[in-house]
Amino acid sequence: MAEIHKGRYSAQIEGEFVVFIIGMRINRLWAIHKWLPVFNAMGPMIKELYQNPDTGFLGTEFMLNWRGVTLLQYWRSYDELEKYARGGLHLEAWKRFNTSIGSDGSVGIYHETYKAQSGSYETIYANMPKFGLAKVANHVPATGGMATSRRRMGGENEPAVETPENP
Repeated sequence: MAEIHKGRYSAQIEGEFVVFIIGMRINRLWAIHKWLPVFNAMGPMIKELYQNPDTGFLGTEFMLNWRGVTLLQYWRSYDELEKYARGGLHLEAWKRFNTSIGSDGSVGIYHETYKAQSGSYETIYANMPKFGLAKVANHVPATGGMATSRRRMGGENEPAVETPENP
């Protein structure tokens, strides 16, 4: 079991990085012959990425949902993400998807890509194992300048808010 870090923590990473969300949605549950190969293609790609740190891949979180799966990934740069997408196992899987599924509607796929940099993101993890960005970056106590969302985003002047600690 993953170690639980009691208390409040945040994540810090220097410079620019990329958050990449990718996943699949099963639109026709009984079309197992369509969606299972898409699902099964993910594991080897993740293994390939972890075995090749020079790709720029930092790590991923794997989340199941009712109709599919979502992977939350972190990359050093957009250029490295794009380079991987145009080669390796991903390119083979993309070609298979287009050939076997195309636009028949049985399986949906999606991705979202976000560039982030120091001062343009904030995180909080309370009583959690290392997760998400904290798993691939510096996992630091959320105290002092890291105590509030506004401070983690680089702000100083916070509006007065009534909280249990500050009635």
